[in-house]
Amino acid sequence: MSTWAVPGYAESLELGAGASGRVVLAVHQETGVAVAVKYLSESLLTRPGFVYDFRAEARLLGGLESPYVTGLYEYVESPHGAAIVMELVDGVSLRTLLARHGPLDPEAALVILKGSLLGLADAHRIGVVHRDYKPENVLVVPDGSSKLVDFGIAVDSGTSAGVAGTPSYMSPEQWTGAPASPAADVYAATATFFECLTGHKPYSGDNFAELALQHVEAPVPAEEAPEAVRALVRRGLAKDAAERPAQAEEFVTELEAVAGTAYGHDWEERGRGRLAALVALLPLLLPSAHSAPRTTTDTARTVLPQGPRPVPARSWLPGRPGMLVSVAAVILGVLLTYGIPMNPGTAAQQAAQALATTSAQPDAEPAGTTAPTSSASPSPTSTASGSPSSPPGQSPTGPATPGNDEPPASATSAGEETTTPTAGTGSTATPTTASPPSPTAPAVKAVAVSGFSQTGPTTATATIDVTTDGTGPISITASWFTSNAAGQLGAADGAPQTFTRSGATTYSITVDHTFQNTGCYWSIYAATDPGAAGGDASQQLLTRRCDIR
Repeated sequence: MSTWAVPGYAESLELGAGASGRVVLAVHQETGVAVAVKYLSESLLTRPGFVYDFRAEARLLGGLESPYVTGLYEYVESPHGAAIVMELVDGVSLRTLLARHGPLDPEAALVILKGSLLGLADAHRIGVVHRDYKPENVLVVPDGSSKLVDFGIAVDSGTSAGVAGTPSYMSPEQWTGAPASPAADVYAATATFFECLTGHKPYSGDNFAELALQHVEAPVPAEEAPEAVRALVRRGLAKDAAERPAQAEEFVTELEAVAGTAYGHDWEERGRGRLAALVALLPLLLPSAHSAPRTTTDTARTVLPQGPRPVPARSWLPGRPGMLVSVAAVILGVLLTYGIPMNPGTAAQQAAQALATTSAQPDAEPAGTTAPTSSASPSPTSTASGSPSSPPGQSPTGPATPGNDEPPASATSAGEETTTPTAGTGSTATPTTASPPSPTAPAVKAVAVSGFSQTGPTTATATIDVTTDGTGPISITASWFTSNAAGQLGAADGAPQTFTRSGATTYSITVDHTFQNTGCYWSIYAATDPGAAGGDASQQLLTRRCDIR
């Protein structure tokens, strides 16, 4: 962990940590406003390519002014560290809402889609394609509005960026490595909209090859969505990019027409109210309300545009964190008064993960007892020149130098909850979650593995879901294997990852791994302590290094 801190800020809590960096909650000392500070790992400071990418990520955020996208306050770089100071989005990830509450009603799903499209539209206006829109990268705040986060693999529109994205949301052209276009973001947003409506993704291939084929050739499953919005689903998930709206802004116009006709002029107000009600049920899962759990963070290589993109001066415009903290404190007092058990861990962790995804992929770096052995290919080299920015309230004095076009993401098919391209090594720490005392470990009813996907030449990601009959502590262990035979685990690869969870009856954990051994098949094996009633779970995929015809 870096010991360097951005001058002018008082740090209060670590929101996320991983091999490539960490995110902390801090307060700007002059204004008292809470911010999120993302630090590049000090182990990467001597590698110019990683600093270069980190700087480029800040530049992109600085050039994007949008109420629907996480804002940049400043980028600070010194011989001792580099940091991005960002707006603190006090929200719950859309992934968490879907996991906790299941499918949304159409009006709430339409509100999510509209807000996301407006954020994407602002990015498209300055020529940026996000390329990794998914539920994990949408944060829903207490008033029912949402913010788009994590531009870690964004590129300039028209860039031939290779295959990159999160498989369940990748457009057909992303699978073939076609130049990046806003239509790909429209596809991903529609895939997420479909998931909000139905509770599952449009396609669910068991491996990389099958999922790719489904996105490229399988019919659009529009009939599973409510009839009133099927036309939107068909349009947004069209196989041919030319049959989709060319820009997100165009799709907003179509959405509003459909929603107004089907649900009345006040559909948006009702939808936002329902989202606000869902977030209100999870007050302690907001970053402003949880106390001090250490969480894990995904790691991804930033894939950003070439050429300089100046960081414009931005006024210090604090949002509503202080007010939200006060509201959360009142709700907390009520909950504690009536003895209602709470779990502040999972959603706050996912919100931190979305903010903490750094712009570089580190070399092997163990993280405590639970981190996997990690390794990564170096980013393109460049000259790192420090350009600290001014503190909030002043114009940045040192806009970051040139950006970096995406390194080859080599058929990046990120898994469910990781950012894509060469998404790698997700180093993990064991989060300690505040929860009601439980003298006895609960029975584990089920453990399942989903979204196991290759994210780079040697990296993969997966999601482990666990259901228990109580809130006591359990351990969840993910082990990795390589083999040249389908259906066989083969040889163990690297150290297992173990997580401790408590305070809830369902858990969803994203795990990442960098494979060290060769083999056409990769496998993940998930086990719990106590053991699951239905047995352990595993999943296998065929890697891209082998012939998948």
